[in-house]
Formats: sequence, C-alpha cells, structure tokens
Amino acid sequence: MSILQNFAIGQYVPGDSFVHRLDPRSKLLFVIAFAFIVFLANNVVSYGMLLLFLLLSIIISKISPGYIVKGLKPVWFLLLFTVVLHLFATKGGEVYFQWGWLSIQENGVRQGMFMFCRLILLVVVSSLLTLTTTPMDLTDGLERLLGPLRKLNVPVYEIALMMSIALRFIPTLLEETDKIIKAQKARGADFESGNLLKRAKNMLPIVIPLFISAFRRAEELALAMEARGYRGGTGRTRLRQLQLTWRDLMIVFVVIVIVALVWWWRA
Repeated sequence: MSILQNFAIGQYVPGDSFVHRLDPRSKLLFVIAFAFIVFLANNVVSYGMLLLFLLLSIIISKISPGYIVKGLKPVWFLLLFTVVLHLFATKGGEVYFQWGWLSIQENGVRQGMFMFCRLILLVVVSSLLTLTTTPMDLTDGLERLLGPLRKLNVPVYEIALMMSIALRFIPTLLEETDKIIKAQKARGADFESGNLLKRAKNMLPIVIPLFISAFRRAEELALAMEARGYRGGTGRTRLRQLQLTWRDLMIVFVVIVIVALVWWWRA
C-alpha cells in the first residue's frame, strides 16, 4: 500500500461541497478556534459533542471517512504512547491495577482517554482543512490574516509562501519515500527484521536518497521561480479574490454555539 494512502495532511481532494466553498480565512480561523475548544472541553459529554460535530463536518465535506481514518495510521504510535504515558504517570482516584510501583488509577484512565480524543480531534480537523482547501487558497488566506503584521515589518508573504510550499511538498516527499523503499526492497534491503537499533540503521538507505532528492527539488523550484521573475509579494496580483459569504457567517455562529455548549457542560 502506498504511503500516500496513509497520510491525509497536505493532500487536497477536489470537490464542491459546503466545506470546499468556504473562504480559506474562515476555515483557518475555525481550526484555531476548534483547537482552543478542544482544550476547553474536560468531560465525556463535551468531547462527545465535538466528535459528533466533526463527524457531521466530514459527512458535509463529502470526504470518505475511511480515507480520513487511514490518514490517522502514521500517528497511531503517538496516540498509543500518549495514552500509556498518562495511564501510568497520572495518579489519583480509585486504583484499577497495581504491580509494584506501577499502577493504573482513575485519573490516569480519564486523562489518557481525554488526551487520545484531543489528538484525534486536532489531527482530523487539520486533515479536513488541507483536504478541502488548495495550497494556493491556504497561502492567500494566511497572507490576508497576517496582513496587519506588515506594519511591524513582518515578512507576511514569505511566511505564507513557505507554509504553502511545505504543504505542497508533503505528498511529493511521501511519494518519493515510497519509491525509494520499493527500489531498496527490490535490491534486497530488509526494513522489518532485527532489533530497534538495526532497523534504525537499515533506514539510512532511505533517508540519504530522500534528503538528496529534497535538496534537488528545492534547488529546481528556486531556479524556476527566479527564471519567472519572482519578486516576492511586491506588486503581486491575484486571479481569484477572496470574498466572505453567508457560509462563513454561519461558521462564526456554529463556533459560538459550540463554545457555549462546551462551556455549559464543563465539569
């Protein structure tokens, strides 16, 4: 199975859904607000509401839920590690398991579940942002949002461009990694056997060609931009002008409702 099929962040799925047609500025602000709301929630009811809302958003966006679930595969280890860490490190409440100095207590189970939900929500909402927004729209939206910082001599356009290029090259580098892995396996390389140290050493035939390819692509991109007379944001015009609509006002209303509900159900 290709690595691209297991990584959703950075990829874009063309569509004409309600979520696709939202202004990128409103989607960026919503993701920031949603991240704040996720950390505001602190009980089962509030997390349940957020999960339900996110599921409805996925359905409205017409993105396959299975595709998004596959996109969580690269972060499963981080999710499980976070849960296990909280299970054994957080103390308090009823003791469920005791073995020497290791113990699983009520607060550890509670915090482990909540951190698991938080990470799932943050990864999925970030994936939904990139899956429904083109890199160019993300760049324009981010540049507009950071526009006031120009008065402080902040290189807004350069920051937005770097983020856009980074998002654009995530699928490219993943595809390149997949090709290198298949090529090395065809030459007899083994990436699955042995202990952890041996597996890490076996990754060198992948990492080194990947770095060389990334630097080569970066140089080619720089030469192409220079050949086309790239001058940064000075005098730049846009083919597509961003414009807020009733959909974006509805998102503001939805955020207010979610904040109110989560605050109401806070323990």
